[in-house]
Amino acid sequence: MSATPHGTAVSPFKQPKAVFAVAFACVVSFMGIGLVDPILPAISNQLHASPSEVTLLFTSYLVVTAVAMLITNWVSSRIGAKWTLIAGLVVIVVFAGLAGSSGSIGEIIGFRAGWGVGNALFIATSLAVIVASASGGFTGAIVLYETALGLGIAIGPLLGGSLGEVSWRGPFYGVSVLMAIALVATVVLVEKTPKPATKTSLSAPFKALRHRGLLTMALTALCYNWGFFTILGYAPFPMELSPIKLGLVFFGWGICVALFSVFGAPRLQGRFGIAKTMYANLFIFALLALGIAIWTLHKPVLIILVIASGIVCGVNNTVTTQAVMTVSPVERPVASAAYSFVRFIGGGLAPYAAGRLAVDFNIHVPFYIGAGAVLLGIAILSTGHKLLGEAERTQAAAAEAALARGGGDAVAEAELEAEEEAEALLGDAD
Repeated sequence: MSATPHGTAVSPFKQPKAVFAVAFACVVSFMGIGLVDPILPAISNQLHASPSEVTLLFTSYLVVTAVAMLITNWVSSRIGAKWTLIAGLVVIVVFAGLAGSSGSIGEIIGFRAGWGVGNALFIATSLAVIVASASGGFTGAIVLYETALGLGIAIGPLLGGSLGEVSWRGPFYGVSVLMAIALVATVVLVEKTPKPATKTSLSAPFKALRHRGLLTMALTALCYNWGFFTILGYAPFPMELSPIKLGLVFFGWGICVALFSVFGAPRLQGRFGIAKTMYANLFIFALLALGIAIWTLHKPVLIILVIASGIVCGVNNTVTTQAVMTVSPVERPVASAAYSFVRFIGGGLAPYAAGRLAVDFNIHVPFYIGAGAVLLGIAILSTGHKLLGEAERTQAAAAEAALARGGGDAVAEAELEAEEEAEALLGDAD
């Protein structure tokens, strides 16, 4: 809830139709992260593809999303946010539909890559449009965006499992239809947004990575994402469940991600600070990945550990993003693009590597490697411990300044901080 200067609560869900049009598209877009999870085994069986080939559905999607993130600011600074949003939606509609019409695993992999381009353009711009169109302040816009993100992550596996019971093609067609509805709503309801005063260069994200703080956080996130997408992309195979049952498992996982991203992370960070929360969260995630590696073939334990991993994923998504944007000295959309590029590379390569490791060694090895990658991330993070301390002091100083001002000034300060958080999330999708 946000507040007016007079203390009257303003619901974040009382928004113009344009905001809900984009928010709906956000829900569908974030479904794409876990949508294919429940149908991976079905695609493998029906298209006679190996698990490692099927995991390329994640790899092509995420690696292309990562690379495309590098150009999103360049595009939006030239054609404006609304047209960037529309372009992303059109690409997703087309390539999701083509993926559903595919006749081979190679075609699906290729069309998922095209889908990744649209996804990058969309998620890099959606929050900017919501913030520009929202009423009731930036805080309400952010709450609405986080709600859409959480719903998408949670519903994606459930939709994939439900439609996957009919055919593995169903989830792809479903996303295409839903995004087409969102496209029409966006064209009709969202007003044209002004172009930025300055144009962003293509080299800006690479230059941003020269900053030690941003690079340290990005490499930490790469290691975390390696463990995360090893679980998300390969755990469905040893579960040996039907699409709908897999959908329910990852729906539980997604609910944990959503709840702890929106509610759990802020409370933990407020109580323990950025550094302690991140260290503890990553260590717990490494333990969960280790447990999955040990009990990979014990289905009840595997399912419980996978669902529980959603808790640390939700916390990490929120806390890490805030830390990245606090330690980075560059413009926040540029920092977010650079950060997303590095971390999505790790997420994209991990599922395919898991498939190859399982074939060359055994099914436990990918998860041991995933746990080791997260521990490596902790080691990398520790090299920037001083930077995390500075980030904590910066955030604490801002909060104290807002309290010291009091009244309307405190509200204005809170709104400004919320605006900065909105900018921080541009191009970010976990």
